[in-house]
Amino acid sequence: MDKCVVRQAIKEVSTQNIIGYEILFQTNGDDLYSKTENSAADKMINFLMQNSGKIFSDKPTFMTFTPSLLFRNLPKMFGKETLVIQIEDNLIVHPLALPMIKKYKAEGYLFAINDFQFSPKYFGMLEYTDYIRISVSGKDEKERTSLDNVVKMAQAFGKKCIATGVNAKEEYELAAALNVEYMEGNYIAETLMTKANKIDYLQGNFFQLVGAISKDEPDMDELEEIISRDAGLTYALLKMVNSAYFALRKRTASVRQAIVTMGLGQLREWVYMLSIDEEDPTGSSAEILKMSFLRAKFAQELTGLIHKPDFPINKFEAYMMGMFSNLEYMVDATMEEILEEIPVKDEVKKALISYEGDAGKLMLLILAYEKADWKESKKLAGELGIDATTLAQIYMDCIQNVNEIWQALTTDFKRKEDSVEREE
Repeated sequence: MDKCVVRQAIKEVSTQNIIGYEILFQTNGDDLYSKTENSAADKMINFLMQNSGKIFSDKPTFMTFTPSLLFRNLPKMFGKETLVIQIEDNLIVHPLALPMIKKYKAEGYLFAINDFQFSPKYFGMLEYTDYIRISVSGKDEKERTSLDNVVKMAQAFGKKCIATGVNAKEEYELAAALNVEYMEGNYIAETLMTKANKIDYLQGNFFQLVGAISKDEPDMDELEEIISRDAGLTYALLKMVNSAYFALRKRTASVRQAIVTMGLGQLREWVYMLSIDEEDPTGSSAEILKMSFLRAKFAQELTGLIHKPDFPINKFEAYMMGMFSNLEYMVDATMEEILEEIPVKDEVKKALISYEGDAGKLMLLILAYEKADWKESKKLAGELGIDATTLAQIYMDCIQNVNEIWQALTTDFKRKEDSVEREE
């Protein structure tokens, strides 16, 4: 099955927090939902049956359902706490739709209407709807007036509005002027990154530590030297290792012994977690780190499918390329300055700075897929010798992997922090 699947973040305007994700599907070069009903339903059901446990994170997932998908009870595959059922015209005008929607609503599912229209059929669905989704992409003045009327009507009925297709600054400004509660689109992902609180490039030795711990075979002497010359890093490491979590018989004041106790795997996780600003009210830095993990894993898996003998980077280097691709949004420095301090191959540096070479092409493929640019994704995949029909499954597997990593990291470090606090 030639399909593409990607998730896009939905941001709350008032808090700047990510409140959920929309799952976008496409198959055989067209929007999945433009296919015949049976074809769309069969393909969607087969795919979701294989990946139902990989789609959801700790936030609600918005997913569009065609009549066949709804009538085949596909929402039952997912918990009502994690799913928002999106419906559009092909379902709203269906004569059997309303009873099904009433049934799911009574069971506690939430609903969103795509592209609301001023017609009796749509108003008939309004009382069962929680969200109204409007596209602000490429709208003229007349269409903007119509959107304004939809938003005012929806809010008068107590519904929340989501502006979709926010892919440029002009569309962002239109959505803001409409006073919607939520926004979704490529521009939102970009502004999310610019909102993250950044670590001061000139303070401490965070860069050097990231570079040292990210090597295929980290050097113990180098790690000890970097941490030892930074009082903040030394204190944080010793405090963590001497906590009840590690249950040492004898307290240690040695940085080297602390590194040995923690182990390189946990030390690497600890370093990455240091990049999260816990006082960031929007949670942007955490969201960017999750995106970095996803890019890293996606790059690693895709590299394994590239059989070009002259491909310039291996799977580990591809992982680090993805991991570092967002670092300039988390650290107060340019990508050029960052990469001067991190020991990565020139091909990785060129890929991250100017998307040069085949490694740069791989990075562009990942970025295009993130933006649901299916045409460009397939083009770049073909140029790299990757079967485009495998992208969706690999992406879903990577989402599952990142969800598991994130849960382990946050649970593990919360448990360690609690141990430290109890000890104090």
